[in-house]
Amino acid sequence: MDGVLVIDKPSGPTSFDVVRQVRSLLKIKKVGHTGTLDPMATGVLPLCLGEATKVAGFITEGDKAYDATVRLGAETDTQDAQGQVTARAPVPVLTPALLEAALSRFRGSFDQVPPMYSAVKVAGKRLYELARAGEEVERAARHVTVYELVLRDFSADRLHLSVRCSKGFFVRTLAFDLGRVLGCGAHLEALRRTASGPFPLARSLPLADVPALLKDGTLASRLVPIAEALVDLPEVRVGADDAKRVSHGVPVEVSPSSLRPGRLRVTGPDGALLAVAEGVGGRLRYLRVLV
Repeated sequence: MDGVLVIDKPSGPTSFDVVRQVRSLLKIKKVGHTGTLDPMATGVLPLCLGEATKVAGFITEGDKAYDATVRLGAETDTQDAQGQVTARAPVPVLTPALLEAALSRFRGSFDQVPPMYSAVKVAGKRLYELARAGEEVERAARHVTVYELVLRDFSADRLHLSVRCSKGFFVRTLAFDLGRVLGCGAHLEALRRTASGPFPLARSLPLADVPALLKDGTLASRLVPIAEALVDLPEVRVGADDAKRVSHGVPVEVSPSSLRPGRLRVTGPDGALLAVAEGVGGRLRYLRVLV
């Protein structure tokens, strides 16, 4: 069973819990997720099965989209509703103009410091492990991009936002930082991932449905083929002779006009996926050969 199984993760289990459950149900060892969702969060969690685990790292690089509810007036140690309240402050009278001015600071590219309660590693340890031990350490800021940040609705102490962002962006930290800008503190109350790379929420299936689909033999038809999972990467198509060279890892010269910056998917004359590569000096440098 090779391909990407797009799960609609429920609130509660960790991403690794979902991986373990699917691995147990399918009785296969090669299962990996492509971007952690916090236990509280729900939504799109693509799982790579079998041979698809070879491209999990490339899928992880894709942009993400979320619907978020931000609760104003209280900060927590985890920056979300699962943490302990560390500070409270009155919420100002909210207006569209006030909120748009605050949100405008978080559009575009900027540096963001990851939260202590996160899976980011520092000196070989997960930050959440250090946080649970009562430690707080210096964290390097990471360059992130918010392509779209929309205020959907608001009440006296809640904001409903839609976010489309790059890999590595923490919506929890957005909530925290937004609270600081508004002067009242805030935390993330709810989060739903609506897209991950090329996978929209509409293409996902509830985790609870997996056993029944497996039993009736239709689960395999719900897998996204490996080639389709990488459609966000620019394509370089090679001829039959070069396809053989690619399959053996032999560098292939290509026209500079067909190269794009960053990662590329290399396909054969029939469109079959052969490799993931980068263009270097007019040649393909392979990051992963898939045939």
